[in-house]
Amino acid sequence: MRGAEPERESMRTLLSEVVSSLSRLVRGELTLAKAEATEGIKQAVGGLVKIAVAAILSLVGLNVLAGAAVAALAATGLGPAWASLIVGICLCVLALILVLAGRAALKLRGVWPDRALRGVRRDAEAVQAGLTETGARHV
Repeated sequence: MRGAEPERESMRTLLSEVVSSLSRLVRGELTLAKAEATEGIKQAVGGLVKIAVAAILSLVGLNVLAGAAVAALAATGLGPAWASLIVGICLCVLALILVLAGRAALKLRGVWPDRALRGVRRDAEAVQAGLTETGARHV
């Protein structure tokens, strides 16, 4: 039986090394996943900052363009107040059109699975009718 002792000991050592290696492997994978997630978050934040700066610059640009439109209308002989009123009304009408178009796009029409629900309802009614015809009781 003395030959069994060294075998058991070597088996324990082997199992210990396997468990230790698996533990190191899992820790390494978790570290890699954490590093990748951190890098992805940094890239996403950088992208959001660029989009925010672009939005601010575009608002400033639109303000300058509106001022230029007012100045162009005023240069044609129209008073500055009337030119500002015309440009303001045009921009408000454009904004209203965009809001209405956006609202229409956001309506939940087509999101709810009406056809699928009707099909399930028809299937349930057919099963119920089949059970009734065969004399089976409801469960």
